[in-house]
Amino acid sequence: MRAALATNTVGDVLRDWRRRRRFSQLDLALEAEISARHLSFVENGRSAASRDMLLRLAERLALPLRERNRLLVAGGYAPVFAERPLEQPDMRAALDAVRAVLAAYEPFPALAVDRHWTLVAANDALTPLLAGVAPRLLRPPVNVLALSLSPEGLAPAILNLGEWRRHILERLRRDAATSGDPELDRLHDALQALPAPGGRSQAVHPSDADRIAVPLVLRHPATGRQLSFLSTTTVFGTATDVALSELTLEGFLPADEATRRALTGPSS
Repeated sequence: MRAALATNTVGDVLRDWRRRRRFSQLDLALEAEISARHLSFVENGRSAASRDMLLRLAERLALPLRERNRLLVAGGYAPVFAERPLEQPDMRAALDAVRAVLAAYEPFPALAVDRHWTLVAANDALTPLLAGVAPRLLRPPVNVLALSLSPEGLAPAILNLGEWRRHILERLRRDAATSGDPELDRLHDALQALPAPGGRSQAVHPSDADRIAVPLVLRHPATGRQLSFLSTTTVFGTATDVALSELTLEGFLPADEATRRALTGPSS
């Protein structure tokens, strides 16, 4: 069983994240330029930390904005970082910027997901690749990892499914460990329980040594052509809104000339 992330006190939150970041009390105290004794008193509840001190500790621990708010609330302070639905009118400009980035990837597919890999937006290049996917997997909320690995989703079209599956599960395991989000643990377990591929466990590309990343190799449902993509990840590193900070843009660029030509045409 995985240990649940404690939520009761400032000390609970700090200890949880120190352990996740592999910081001792002394390490964190040196980073925050405070005494280890004072940090110990804060963690065991003998001293109350100021709001600025909690934000400084959160910064040194590289806490996600959601967790910084949680630390402040545990210390008796109001959250600092807003969390607004992306559909809210005052978030329209941010969502328009996301859609503009996704459109810039065309004719190559790209999508945006939230912290639980739920689809937020996608460009038009993704739609042709989803032909044959079970309609239930495309009904909101759409989890793109389940869509990728499900036997009713893209899995039958992925030619290196075993390799891609291992890559997805390992990335999700790291994300769960880094974020402390139990929902990612549950998603990992659900995906791991999906039927494992049989005869497609090896990569299509013969020369692993020449590759810079794990490709996504799939067969186009309409043309039957083999397409090979490298995925890129974009995040808003300076976001001050919780939902926006948790948004991830995943773009898929051609890993070879054949894929580029298949999607752009020979004259491009």
